[in-house]
Amino acid sequence: MTFAEETREKLKTVSTATLTTILLKRGLRNVFIHGIHKINPDAPRLVGPAFTLRYIPAREDIDHVGVFTDRTHPQRRAIEECPPGHVLVMDSRKDSTAASAGAILMTRLYMREAAGVVTDGGFRDTPDIAKLPFAAYHAAPSAPTNLIRHHALDINQPIGCGDVPVYPGDIIVGDDEGVVVIPAAMAKEVADEAVEQTAFEDFVEERVKAGRGIFGLYPPGPEAEAEFREWRREKGR
Repeated sequence: MTFAEETREKLKTVSTATLTTILLKRGLRNVFIHGIHKINPDAPRLVGPAFTLRYIPAREDIDHVGVFTDRTHPQRRAIEECPPGHVLVMDSRKDSTAASAGAILMTRLYMREAAGVVTDGGFRDTPDIAKLPFAAYHAAPSAPTNLIRHHALDINQPIGCGDVPVYPGDIIVGDDEGVVVIPAAMAKEVADEAVEQTAFEDFVEERVKAGRGIFGLYPPGPEAEAEFREWRREKGR
């Protein structure tokens, strides 16, 4: 399924909080990846289809430094094969005791025009990653290389990231609060509704800051709905 640029632009304007509510209306409760944060607070908003990498626990006879000379190594392949505009999402089993990747690989993703990267583990070289204008989310810094704890296995298969299911092509959205996963088939309708909900919440916030109480406003009664329609007309939204 093609991810429309119009949908991408809409999702850049809405919060993960709003998106989780919109998804809850559709019965989806487990969509927010807990326990991670953006390394560079000034990095752009994260929006893009998921391209996935799965790690399993490392084993000493297999995971040694020599494996990186193999061009078929899944971690290296994921970096070179993640399509532009996509988000590399790594299942690191919520284990940040060794890095899922480091600054060189993150720089390569950035240069290849990936939209960003998400792991429920950790990254190394985080001071360098923090200097990139690139949305990289992780749980905690970790200097040791991934081989100590992680064996890279599958590329672009369904994974769990922070206990949230992520299927290839699902739409990943990240802001300063965190990262939410939107099933690809409902991305457009979720984006459309989220834009509408954001406009309404902007109206509500304006009224609350002016001293208005929330009863009859949030959620809205008939009077507030009429006020909102007039507010949208005045604001051109």
